[in-house]
Amino acid sequence: MNLRVTVLGSGTSHGVPSIGCDCAVCRSTDPKDRRTRPSILIELPEDDTAAPFARAVQSILVDTSTDLRAQALANDVRRVDAILFTPSHADHVFGLDDVRRYNQMQQAPIPCFADEGTLDSLKRMFAYVFNPPKQKGGGVPQLAIFRIAGPFSLGGTEVVPVPLFHGRLPVLGFRIGSFAYLTDCNRIPDESWPLLDGVRTVILDALRHRPHSTHFSIGEAIEVVGRLRAERAYFTHICHDLGHAATNAQLPAGVELAYDGLVLTI
Repeated sequence: MNLRVTVLGSGTSHGVPSIGCDCAVCRSTDPKDRRTRPSILIELPEDDTAAPFARAVQSILVDTSTDLRAQALANDVRRVDAILFTPSHADHVFGLDDVRRYNQMQQAPIPCFADEGTLDSLKRMFAYVFNPPKQKGGGVPQLAIFRIAGPFSLGGTEVVPVPLFHGRLPVLGFRIGSFAYLTDCNRIPDESWPLLDGVRTVILDALRHRPHSTHFSIGEAIEVVGRLRAERAYFTHICHDLGHAATNAQLPAGVELAYDGLVLTI
C-alpha cells in the first residue's frame, strides 16, 4: 500500500509568525518557518475491488484547521472524500465551514469521523450546520457523521484510531498501514502502544524544547520515536521557539521538523 501524505499545516494554535511577535523565527524569511494550523491530507491508492463507497474514498482530510481554505489553495486540494478529527479545539476544527466548497464540487455530503466527545463539541460549536436556519444564505456544510468506536475502513484501507492524552483530555491519533499521525498529545497510554507496533513513519506533536502541560517537548518526542523504532519521524504542532534549519541541525538522524507543504510517500 502506497500513501501520499501532505502536511497542510505544521504550526501550533497561534500559527507562525505569531501576531505582534518580533522574534527571529516570526521574522524569518525561510518559508519553512511559516506554519499554519495543524492538518494533513492522506491520499489512498484506488482500490478497484472495493465496494462503490470505498472506491470513492481516496482523499482523507485530518482536521479542518482554521487555515483550511488557504491550505487547500496552496496545495491544490481538489477533493475531500472523508474527514477525520483529532481533538475539537479551535485550531483543528474552525475551518469546517470551508467544506461547503467540496460539497458543491462533489455534489455529496462528506463523511466525518470522530469520537463521541468531539462529535458533541462539533454539534455545539457549529449548531447552524446540524440545526440549520430557515435561510441558509450561501449554504451550510453537508456532513455524514460517524462515531469512532474502533478500527474502520476507508477506501478499502483500515484506519486505526489511537487513543492519546492531550493533558487530561482524551483525543485520537490515527494509524494507516505503517504510518501514524499523532498530534496534540503529551502522553501515549499503555494500551495504545500495541496499536503502534510496526509504524515506520510518524508525524508527532513536538511543540518546543521546554516542557508543556499538554504537548510533547522535542526531547519527549525523540523518546517516543525511539520507543516506536520508527525509521522516519516528522515533528508538528511547532511553535515559534523553533527555527526550522537550526532545530533540524540538532535532531537525530531520521528525525526532522515537518513544514507546510511537505509531501511524504509511504
